[in-house]
Amino acid sequence: MKKISVLIVDDSAFMRKLISEFLTENERIEIVGTARNGIEAIKKVKDFRPDVVTLDVEMPIMDGIDALKNIMEECPTAVIMLSSTTQEGTENTFTAMHLGAFDFIAKPSGAISLDLHKIKSDLISKVICAGTANVKRLQQPAEKYEVQAHTTAVISDIGPKEIKVNTEQLLQKSQTDKKIILIGTSTGGPRALQTVLSKLPSSINAPILVVQHMPPGFTNSLAMRLNSLSAITVKEAEEGELIQKGTAYIAPGGYHLKVKKSGRSLIVCLDKTDQQNGHRPSVDTMFESVSVLENYEKIVVIMTGMGTDGANGLITLKKTGITKAIAESQETSIVFGMPKAAIATGLIDNIMDVEQIAKGIDSYI
Repeated sequence: MKKISVLIVDDSAFMRKLISEFLTENERIEIVGTARNGIEAIKKVKDFRPDVVTLDVEMPIMDGIDALKNIMEECPTAVIMLSSTTQEGTENTFTAMHLGAFDFIAKPSGAISLDLHKIKSDLISKVICAGTANVKRLQQPAEKYEVQAHTTAVISDIGPKEIKVNTEQLLQKSQTDKKIILIGTSTGGPRALQTVLSKLPSSINAPILVVQHMPPGFTNSLAMRLNSLSAITVKEAEEGELIQKGTAYIAPGGYHLKVKKSGRSLIVCLDKTDQQNGHRPSVDTMFESVSVLENYEKIVVIMTGMGTDGANGLITLKKTGITKAIAESQETSIVFGMPKAAIATGLIDNIMDVEQIAKGIDSYI
């Protein structure tokens, strides 16, 4: 088995040593070099051609943002940014994602985090996943994607499961004009969300609930960024607020996003119950919460991301009411994990390139 080669970039010798020790605990990973700043990083990426780079954002001489820009232009590579949770660090993180970073990890306690062990397993899993990333897609900013013909064929190597759906119940509920859109995504999600949400019309006749796997401190900045680029309103969900049509509600990092009825309206419920599939927020949790709503048609979208989150929730939705489901295609997914798991259920109605998903949603609305 070919090992995943990694270049570690950080201005702190202590952090370089710690990250190296963590990553080499996994037999699938080998460290091919380290660098102290962006200039060294650019040179060593060209020299070593690593599969993955871990790149600190804040460094002297040349910071991680400028280095990333150069790397993605001259020697495209899967880059994982290590960021602080300060306001400036959060803004830099989203700039990095826009420039083509594969993903990011928040340092637990600043530039030199003595408690870096808290994110060790997350770092290892993201490096392994980055080793198989769709780097060509990472090179293209969301707003510059060229529209491709959407894909509708189910991928041949995925065996669908047999799921019994109450057809009579679906036919009965299909008469409703109440609709709700549910979107789940993870790695690569911020740019996929930008591509989809920015193409939805402000007049869309349904609310949108979004779970993007992301730690606390980042989802509000994501919502504000997407809101500035979209005709619809995009915001971080707040406990107890009424859910409105034409608004996308993003689950706050660290909280599950659920809904409940209040009279004839729906309201947001946030909680810190146990993680599901290793996540909080969890796509499955959101789907299961919405599955109990009667007289609502659900439009489900599962996009790029690691793991299987969303697949079990999709099964529940299909069993309990009329649900139309879209999965992002392998061709446009940065990581074809969550969409693949959803397709394997045999319950996906359309497989689409990310650029076509907004049209797909609109056609169901």
